[in-house]
Amino acid sequence: MILLKLFFAFIQVGLFSVGGGYAAIPLIQAQIVENLQMMTMAEFTDLITIAEMTPGPISINSATFVGTRLAGLPGAIICTLGCVIPAFIICLTLAHFYYKYRKFTGVQTVLSALRPAVVALIASAGGSILLLALFNGGLGDIAISNFRIIEFVLFVGGLIILRKYKASAISVIFGTGVIGTLVYVCLQFMQTIS
Repeated sequence: MILLKLFFAFIQVGLFSVGGGYAAIPLIQAQIVENLQMMTMAEFTDLITIAEMTPGPISINSATFVGTRLAGLPGAIICTLGCVIPAFIICLTLAHFYYKYRKFTGVQTVLSALRPAVVALIASAGGSILLLALFNGGLGDIAISNFRIIEFVLFVGGLIILRKYKASAISVIFGTGVIGTLVYVCLQFMQTIS
């Protein structure tokens, strides 16, 4: 039963994640965390973080990791297939029509109209992850008492290094991971000796 639920959830993700992998993240979150309640937001964010660090498309990696977490190897296969099948069919169909009608101005208009929706989906996913990192929750958990200063400093530092110094994303992810781990280990050590 769980495999069937996962397959239909990821069919919907694959069907409606217009704009690529990052656009799929809020859809996966809506299906797995909110609708089916198979995972907490913290677990989901951890899996998305791992999926982000591994090679390959983020939506496929996310589907595979979520499936593995919820139903082992069969879950990974089912979720990955559910995510891929709609995109595969849609791409084949759209490629056929695009090459046939690409000179039409209506085609360019439709593609231009989809761009803002894709940006909104990506911003939604980024906002959800940012709120979880900085406040350990969603919109309802925003409070000064929940604010996590270490994560905020790492976020701002990583953003500056990425934008100003044009460092690679991999080095920033690795660097903030090492720094964050060291800071938390030091804090834990200080609490145990006091």
